[in-house]
Amino acid sequence: MITDIQHNLDAIRGRIRQAALRAGRDPLAVRLVAVSKKVEPLRIEQAVAAGQTVFGENYMQEAREKISLVRGAVHWHFIGHLQSKKAKDAALLFDLVHTVDRFKLAQALDKHACLADRVLPVLVQVNVGGEAQKEGVAPEQAEELLLAMQHFTNLQVAGLMTMPPYVSDPEEVRPLFRKLREMAEGFAARGYFGPGQGFELSMGMSGDFEVAVEEGATLVRVGTALFGPRL
Repeated sequence: MITDIQHNLDAIRGRIRQAALRAGRDPLAVRLVAVSKKVEPLRIEQAVAAGQTVFGENYMQEAREKISLVRGAVHWHFIGHLQSKKAKDAALLFDLVHTVDRFKLAQALDKHACLADRVLPVLVQVNVGGEAQKEGVAPEQAEELLLAMQHFTNLQVAGLMTMPPYVSDPEEVRPLFRKLREMAEGFAARGYFGPGQGFELSMGMSGDFEVAVEEGATLVRVGTALFGPRL
């Protein structure tokens, strides 16, 4: 029996593949992060059964409870605003944190990753749209933060992340996705993501992920198109 989640997953993967091919990219270079906030564990396990392995959570308390319940080989990404006081949980529970936007948070994550004897991959969140209500470091301050983070021994700075303004026409945010990619290319050339490494670009959600893929996204965060509207 094909579940609605499996059907949705197949459709999303097909759209990712076509967007990548339009841009001359390898579709395997793009990973789908299933945004599972407010999604019950049973539905997540249905997605796991359909082959989905990466899930993104926004709220620490909800994620802590859910991670302990969901079975299967699953990778958990934290994609919401992260308070410094929750850095310990993030360092212990998650495989990648997408939303590092200030030195204090990076410092706390490095400390707790060190105590946990692990290297934690993180992304720096950049507010490319300049929205006052959005989290993220300002584009003109991103290099300063990246430079400061080079001194941490237990953080692996893997790339950049953004959440552009919500618009009805995804073409309107294409320039912002392109800007993030160009920033990342410049930072990579200066060695901020490690010698000889590529970089991750976390950008694109249910309404605009195809444009994000065309502009270089390696991680797209899709929830509504997969699980349906949240309650």
